[in-house]
Amino acid sequence: MASTQIHLFSPITIREIAFRNRIVVSPMCQYSCEEGMATDWHLVHLGSRAVGGAALVFAEATAVTADGRISPADLGIWRDEHVAPLARAARFIKSNGAIPGIQLAHAGRKASTAAPWLGGKPLSVEQGGWTPIHAPSAIPFNEGYQTPAALSVGEIGGIVDAFVKGAKRALMAGFEVIEIHSAHGYLGNEFLSPLSNQRTDEYGGGFENRTRFLREVVEAVRRLWPAKFPLFCRISASDWADGGWTIEDSVALAKMAHPLGVDLMDCSSGGLVPHAKIPVGPGYQVPFAEAIRRQANIATGAVGMITDPIQADQIIRNGQADFVIMAREFLRDPYWPLHAAAALHQEISWPKQYERAKPTK
Repeated sequence: MASTQIHLFSPITIREIAFRNRIVVSPMCQYSCEEGMATDWHLVHLGSRAVGGAALVFAEATAVTADGRISPADLGIWRDEHVAPLARAARFIKSNGAIPGIQLAHAGRKASTAAPWLGGKPLSVEQGGWTPIHAPSAIPFNEGYQTPAALSVGEIGGIVDAFVKGAKRALMAGFEVIEIHSAHGYLGNEFLSPLSNQRTDEYGGGFENRTRFLREVVEAVRRLWPAKFPLFCRISASDWADGGWTIEDSVALAKMAHPLGVDLMDCSSGGLVPHAKIPVGPGYQVPFAEAIRRQANIATGAVGMITDPIQADQIIRNGQADFVIMAREFLRDPYWPLHAAAALHQEISWPKQYERAKPTK
């Protein structure tokens, strides 16, 4: 699958959507909403990365239910009023040559916490949080967190339906890629891992049952989501913990998800349990994307401490992933693709308003 002819700035088409290069702005929580409403901050935050040359710009983890938010300041898509401000951002992203994407999410047992700059700790009702929070099993994330209420089968169906309604609103808002969030210890990840899912019904136990919730979400969203638009799924490819979810599980999941209509696996890791031992370093998660791409024959996105243009370019040239999906480097530099193109001696279109600043060869 590797080709020296394919590089970081090679275009790629998935379904009927053409991406101008292989650089993606990862969903990054901004903790800047009231009642889930996008603001001018989101327009500028997302829009500037489209101006900066990324191929795909994802809005942050966007809650499909009010109690599925990570924090009270999270972005939401659980009611129709959320559509208009999201549509404003999606239009601007599209008008600047990038594809607008949105990540649909439910925080599960990690819901009702404070923004990072307010300490990131669990919030009580008196502090502006909420109860109950929900999860596959009544197991808290960590000491000091609420013990979640185990979801009933009927409640699980309600959350699947909330993802579908979120997808419908995303379509109304003009997004062209949806990513289902099933990573970092949030609800989808909680169902997958035996460390957090100790159910004994059809949603727990063996691999088939633990993957059922995600498969149901994917199938339901794919029925609604137009065939011309891609559907991504973000997973934690490993829990980095004994007895937890593994890369072998992730390969098996990808083989199941692809026929259901998932076009790309966004390969992150960790976040499920606080005692995980993660060997963090540049590109430390890239091997997950490579393994899933090669063994499951599905497109993948590589994430995690990808900061250098040569590093990113080599991931694509070596066939380790189809996209690099970057987060913190884009917080540091919204125009990273423009600068990376210059470093790699590749051509990239600059916004006409900025062309006079384009480096000369």
